[in-house]
Amino acid sequence: MIEFFDEAGNEAVFCHDGHTLYLWNGKAAAFIHDDKVYAYDGRFIGWADRGWISDEEGACLLFEHDAVGGPQKPRRRTKTTPGPRGPKLARAELQHAPPRPKALAVWSSRIFADLI
Repeated sequence: MIEFFDEAGNEAVFCHDGHTLYLWNGKAAAFIHDDKVYAYDGRFIGWADRGWISDEEGACLLFEHDAVGGPQKPRRRTKTTPGPRGPKLARAELQHAPPRPKALAVWSSRIFADLI
């Protein structure tokens, strides 16, 4: 299981299959397709690369413990057990992704949960 944390070091999402991102409560939230992150309604959210999930401009939203590069990672807070995985949602037609930006070593002003 891959666990992702936010800028404050709080648990945010987890992934069991390398594709489906679940909020910590177990709700299917988004998915990764060809290193692109999409909401289930097909909206492009950002990029998955080197242990980071970044927004469409390349600023970092979430990190896994062994993420490479990016901004300084905070100390992870005490982790709770994630909720049971809910059902995967139907995927809508995928929005066209913009050209991939340069990865930025800064945190995004956006919050991942607000993007889904």
